[in-house]
Amino acid sequence: MSDAPGRVCPLGYRYGAAALATAPERRAETLYVIGGLYGNLLALEAVEALVAGESGAVTLCFNGDFHWFDVDDTTFTEINRRVLCHAALLGNVEAELPTAGEAAGCGCAYPETVDAAVVERSNRIHARLKATARRHPEALTGLGRLSMFARYRIGDMRIGIVHGDAEALAGWRFEGSALDDPAHWAWLVSTFTEADVEIFASSHTCLPVCRHLAVGDRYGWVINNGAAGMPNFAGTRFGVITRIGITPSPHRSLYGGILGAVHIDALTLEFDANRWEKEFLANWPAGSPAYISYFARIRNGPAYSLDRALPRSLREGILDEI
Repeated sequence: MSDAPGRVCPLGYRYGAAALATAPERRAETLYVIGGLYGNLLALEAVEALVAGESGAVTLCFNGDFHWFDVDDTTFTEINRRVLCHAALLGNVEAELPTAGEAAGCGCAYPETVDAAVVERSNRIHARLKATARRHPEALTGLGRLSMFARYRIGDMRIGIVHGDAEALAGWRFEGSALDDPAHWAWLVSTFTEADVEIFASSHTCLPVCRHLAVGDRYGWVINNGAAGMPNFAGTRFGVITRIGITPSPHRSLYGGILGAVHIDALTLEFDANRWEKEFLANWPAGSPAYISYFARIRNGPAYSLDRALPRSLREGILDEI
């Protein structure tokens, strides 16, 4: 991997799957995993509305990159305050905010398949966000207390919450094409065993995917919500979050399944897309790096179809298709 800013994965991002096995275990009845909020306050309000529609207790875990487009002071501080009222993990965006230098850039550790111009723009977006963060040292102090991963138990199922993948904060092996590559399956099985979990929930790659496979005499699931604060599929304008609970979801599920007695769902996150577009443009007008990289997605969704995210077995015949 290149050591250029935006492509490098800092050593401090690497924890290894075994670290999740010894992490303190938190219990929940219903868990929302909200990755990639990207500074979208309207999406955060939509999450809160979904919580209000649940009949039981809901635990929120923001698994990183809740900041990004929120370079104005008001939105930055409001996002930070409201997110840190709940469980939260570092994403690469937050991990790089307190750093003195720019060696890692945005910290995304983009693979070589991502165009250099995209990487350069991400570094510029992050540099502007970092300038905002430096005006709010109390926010940086709160971010500095966050972990890179968490462990939950819901019913009989153990869940590892990460930002990237099972081994690193900015890991890309929970991305769809990586999960579907048979060359990675032995590694994937080993991570479930080392982490001692049945479910991994992640987000970093910014596009959703859900896969399952046999791990010895049990099953393992990976569910990556993509982005809560941006559209995830072509022709759509809603975000996606992950719900894991002991009861069925009362909300619209895009896809999911049941593992034991635990329900796993990707939920649509409907926010006011027209208002969000205006708020985005107020900070990132035409010609800005975020506009060039993201406005088409915010307006029309990415070139990514729902069928690519749908849950399926990584080894034919292990599980029925859902």
